[in-house]
Parts: sequence; structure tokens; C-alpha cells
Amino acid sequence: MTVALVLGALLAVLCVVWVARPFLREPEPVDDTLAEPEARRLALLDERDRALGALKQLEFDHRTGTVSDEDYRAAVGGLRREAAEAIRALDALDAPPSERKEVALVG
Repeated sequence: MTVALVLGALLAVLCVVWVARPFLREPEPVDDTLAEPEARRLALLDERDRALGALKQLEFDHRTGTVSDEDYRAAVGGLRREAAEAIRALDALDAPPSERKEVALVG
């Protein structure tokens, strides 16, 4: 009777270890680098957000009188152009492959 209990307990322990084996191993490292298209998309999103944020700040400063009309006119065109180029490039990335054309960011 005790031999059967010991063998049963040993078998139960072996089954638990066998089932738990995948959870006890160290996970294999996964390559977490971004693919080239995703890295480009993130760069374009950053460029768009930076240009739109700068435009928003410039508009605010102009409305509050911190930036003169001349300085506003000198800066707003370039910022709008940067934002538009980034948005066009993002749209080109989102277009179906048959309609894609490469848009380079000037920067």
C-alpha cells in the first residue's frame, strides 16, 4: 500500500513538473526593432506633430501679441509646408500599394 502511494505521489509530481516545464523556462528574447515602414511612419508622425504643435504655439503667440505680424508671416508658411509634407507622406504610406508614390520629406 505505501509503495503504491509513493509511486502515485512520484507520478503526480512528475506530471506537474512536465506540465509546468514551459512556464519555468526563461523566455527567448524577441527582436523588438521596428520594421523600416513602421520606423518611417513614426518619424513622419513625429514630424507632423512637431510642425502642428509649433503652428499652434505660433498662432497662440501671435494672438496674444508676443509675436509680431511680420514674424508670424515669416514663420507660418514654413511650418504649414512642413506639416503638409508630413501629412502627404503619411497619406502615401496609407494608400493601397497600387496607388502609392514615394513622397520625400524635405528636412
